[in-house]
Amino acid sequence: MPDLTPEPLTPEAFAPFGRVIWDDPATAKEINAGFTTRYHALATAETDAETVLSIFRGRPRPLEAAMLERHPKGSQAFVPLGGRDWLAVVAPGPDPAGLRVFHCRGDQGLQYATGIWHHPLLVLGAEQDFLVVDRAGPGGNLEETFFEPRHIAL
Repeated sequence: MPDLTPEPLTPEAFAPFGRVIWDDPATAKEINAGFTTRYHALATAETDAETVLSIFRGRPRPLEAAMLERHPKGSQAFVPLGGRDWLAVVAPGPDPAGLRVFHCRGDQGLQYATGIWHHPLLVLGAEQDFLVVDRAGPGGNLEETFFEPRHIAL
């Protein structure tokens, strides 16, 4: 199979999988006597239980996709805290033939919609922290599928 090539993360390209979290000018509002710009409601948490904020620390790993996971009971948002670029791998289903790779800038986060198949964190270069918003609650909320590794070519 050919290598996977990352594409730029844009709201339009990522729409089938969730939302891009960025400083969208359409949501901007000046607050705090003009000393703060608020980019309002960039995403909403979709869960059937408690919504939690966590920090995930991503460590470098081989640039390949050999598995996908999904969370059928809630969305999951990732916002990078280190300002470094990273990758997001998604698919419309568990079949690796539908894999897409997005090159996310260090100022772009994203939200995987409920039930979307995605690869765990793929950082580029050094270890990187992410603010994560997702579901914590009873019941299984993780499904995984594994397949032959697909190389990601940068």
